[in-house]
Order: sequence, then C-alpha cells, then structure tokens
Amino acid sequence: MLAEAEKPIAFQCNICGADNTVPLGQLSREEPSCGCGSTVRMRSIIQVLTSELFGESMAIADIAPPRPDIVGIGMSCWDGYAIPLAHRIAFKNTYYHQEPRLDITDIEPEQEETLDFIVSTDVYEHVAPPVSIAFDNARRLLKPDGVFVFTVPYFSPGKKRVKTIEHFPDLHDYELQNLGSRFRMKNVTRSGDVQLFDDLVFHGGPGTTLEMRVFSEWSMLKELRRAGFDDLTIYSQPDWKYGVYWPLQHSLPVAARVSQNKRFWQMGATIRHR
Repeated sequence: MLAEAEKPIAFQCNICGADNTVPLGQLSREEPSCGCGSTVRMRSIIQVLTSELFGESMAIADIAPPRPDIVGIGMSCWDGYAIPLAHRIAFKNTYYHQEPRLDITDIEPEQEETLDFIVSTDVYEHVAPPVSIAFDNARRLLKPDGVFVFTVPYFSPGKKRVKTIEHFPDLHDYELQNLGSRFRMKNVTRSGDVQLFDDLVFHGGPGTTLEMRVFSEWSMLKELRRAGFDDLTIYSQPDWKYGVYWPLQHSLPVAARVSQNKRFWQMGATIRHR
C-alpha cells in the first residue's frame, strides 16, 4: 500500500493549463509541482481571484471572453501568472523598486477607489513598520466592491491571541551594511538611539526582501479588520481539480472585502472558511 504522501494526484494547472500527476506530498506551499514552476500558493492565487471575480474557481485560459473592464494590480507577482492574466483582464503588475512602481505605504489620492482587485502574495512581511499603513492603503485603492487577495507566511497558535513578531519595531532611519560574508542593519531610532542587527532573514536575496516580521494568524486578521475589511474568506479547502491542497492549515490565502450591507457591517467582521 502506498504511503499517503506517495498517493498520485492528477490535476490541471490553472496557470499554464498543463495536466500533471504528482505525489500528494509534492503539493506544498512553495515546492513547484507543475512544469511551469507553479506552486500550490501560486495556483491558489488564481483559485481565489477567479472565485471572487467570477463566482467559481477556473483556469486563466477559461476567462473568456476577456474582461478588460475588470481592473486590478499585483504587487511584485510571479510573471508565470501575471503575464497570461494580463491577456484576460486589465491586470498590471507593480513593483517597489522599478516601473510600474507602487509604494503601498505612500499612495496618491487619485489612485483611491480605482481598482476592482489587488493581489499581494507574500509581500507584507517585507513592508517597513508600521505595516498598518499598507493595509489601510490597500482598502483605499479598492472600489467599494473590490477584493483584496492576500497571502503572507503566518503561524497559527490556535485561538490564542498571539501578536505578530516584529523584528525591528523601532525602525526609522536604517541602512543595510554589506560586511562581505553577511549583512548587518544599522538603525537610528526616532529618539536617536543606534541599533545594530546581525541575524537578518532574507527571502530570495538582500534589499527589499528583508523579512521585517512574522505574522500570526490572529494579528493578520486583526490588521485586515482594523483597516475596514469586515468580510473575510480564508481559502482552506482543497481545490483538487487545480492542484491546490493545504496539508498544514496555516499561511492560507485570504479574500478580504468591505461589506456593502450596512446591517451586516454593524455586526462586525465575518470570517468564512471556503
């Protein structure tokens, strides 16, 4: 008898359209499980986005006819889905360090309420504190019925109200110093104190990929609610057709909206699992 992790799973990649059969154990958040390089997290972005925009999980190629009236942005999204998605809807991928540029902590007034959706996958752990500004601005960018498709790595301590771990809570005037074999951060706080940090964590390289924090599930949801997103859906269930499976129930994708029902809004945030 095959071990559970070796059980073959057949699925269609909702990004490139390829048919795949892989061991169940290969369906993990960050391990590529399709020839195009897509991971469970990447395919889940398309799952969540299409479900929220069209009412059902579908492949990019099945968005037909194209919908140029649906306008949204990605924040440093993977080209593997950003490029084909831009042929189906009005999707623009933005970056912090190059054009088209978006600094989610400093948006322009004319950008407010212009977007039907925003995709941010594993970006907010790199945003300089206070991260609350970035959540506020995501809501401000969206139209009243827009959706924020959001992921970050987070730990889930059950129902305990455990706060996000901020690595640099007093970050103000800082620089990364290249010491040859490693990087060091030098920070001067608002009060003038000098701080040196040596145990830095980078995701993919130095610079803007510096890990600023490790979210807890409770704090992440609290930030979304505080920013005004009161209708939250956590996509925790498998989507076997497209190879989306979460063996570890944390760091799951979230769809966040602002409720348009005043009575519903007054009752407080609703969190669904789908």
